[in-house]
Amino acid sequence: MLLSMTGFGKSSAEALCKKITVEVKSLNSKQMDLSSRIPSSLRSYEIEVRNMVSRVLCRGKVDLTVTCEALAGAATPVKINVEALRQYKAELEAAAEAIGSPLPDDIYPILMRFPDVLVAENDNDAEPEIAEALLRAAEEAVAALQAHRRAEGERLETFFAERIAAIAQLLEDIAPFEESRVPRIRARIEEGLAHIPVAEYDKGRLEQEMIFYIEKLDVNEERQRLAQHLRYFMETMEGEPGQGKKLGFIAQEMGREINTLGSKSNDADMQCIVVKMKDILEQIKEQVLNVL
Repeated sequence: MLLSMTGFGKSSAEALCKKITVEVKSLNSKQMDLSSRIPSSLRSYEIEVRNMVSRVLCRGKVDLTVTCEALAGAATPVKINVEALRQYKAELEAAAEAIGSPLPDDIYPILMRFPDVLVAENDNDAEPEIAEALLRAAEEAVAALQAHRRAEGERLETFFAERIAAIAQLLEDIAPFEESRVPRIRARIEEGLAHIPVAEYDKGRLEQEMIFYIEKLDVNEERQRLAQHLRYFMETMEGEPGQGKKLGFIAQEMGREINTLGSKSNDADMQCIVVKMKDILEQIKEQVLNVL
């Protein structure tokens, strides 16, 4: 079966009045290219989450986004940093004395607006629950992305099967032209020689050269190799996921045989068939880039 590298997954989990949401998006890439955006409060779990995502998805340009928000109506426990308040107050008093301006009677609202006066309480016992919620949401998001990849993979399987069958049919269509092509080439050469007014030549040597020339135009080997590549492509599709690069290599080999068929054909009808093969093969190559 095939897996596409394109997919999207999203999941949320709740723990201790917080909602953690994980989104994972994947596009095609030659290797694993993972970028992540994680809140600073969850940064300590980033390596574990990234390792899990990389292990499951294997390859692709992956964007991982994690958000953390308080649930509606939930209060976040905080405490006042008294030491910071004391230092800010001393700085304000020193500044007021330096400029000769008295402080207002109530400086408390001013002090509460300074940074780090209010700090969230760190509940060490709560960390395992937050970590579990984050990993659960990440695993579910990756599972959803994998389901998306499988659905896209099934579509690609149908796409490739249709194109491979079309090339195989075109390969069969070459056979009738191949049977009549060599006699036409031979007749054309002999006709050209007949139009030369005075031409003396060794007919035995001519026959040898003609056989050599016609053998160079023989495309039976190319047809057989292309047919083998078509079968191998289909067999590879049915293997374990991760065949994308291998399918790309097979498509390259198919292209070489088709190009050789075109260069050897020396026949307008056969060249038209080769052009159709090239067009279909380009469609295959384009979509192979999306296969994991």
